[in-house]
Amino acid sequence: MLRAYFRLKAGPKILAHESVSDLVQSVCLDVLQDLSGFEYRGEAQFRGWLVRHAWHKLMDRWKYWKRAKRDGDREISVSQGASKGDSPLDWLDPSLLTPSREAVGREELAGFEAAFAKLPEDTREAILLRRIAQLPYAEIASLLGRSEGAVRNLVSRGLAKVSLEMENPGPGIQDLPSLDQKGS
Repeated sequence: MLRAYFRLKAGPKILAHESVSDLVQSVCLDVLQDLSGFEYRGEAQFRGWLVRHAWHKLMDRWKYWKRAKRDGDREISVSQGASKGDSPLDWLDPSLLTPSREAVGREELAGFEAAFAKLPEDTREAILLRRIAQLPYAEIASLLGRSEGAVRNLVSRGLAKVSLEMENPGPGIQDLPSLDQKGS
């Protein structure tokens, strides 16, 4: 859950400097250190507590990388690939994936992330809290300052938009006119 949350929430500025695995590990360490102040009252409450820690970690890291002396806009970047373990596919048993299945999986994941990034911030947040953190709609509504019905609409409409975007990502080879068609 934390991996998916960070992949979809962190943004390119943070992910250019830090791996998803490092962020997850850091939050787990923070949670273990803060365990004495936690009282378990159910899975939903625990997930909310975990997401709050993850959100605070992202805000700390964003502030850290935004400071002028570390501002990414001033850097001369050397292109780097993602760290091993940053893709959900890296955690699957290698015997389950053929090279073609892995390629298709990575392509679909990239398509999903691109479609998800096009959504408005409040819609992305509602989807993350519901589908990734699995918080109840009532708690999400409280966190976002909206009604439960509004949150349900954000999630369902947002997922529908992602689905449509993934089905129709833009013009492809099949959308180009054939050579035997005459132009108008």
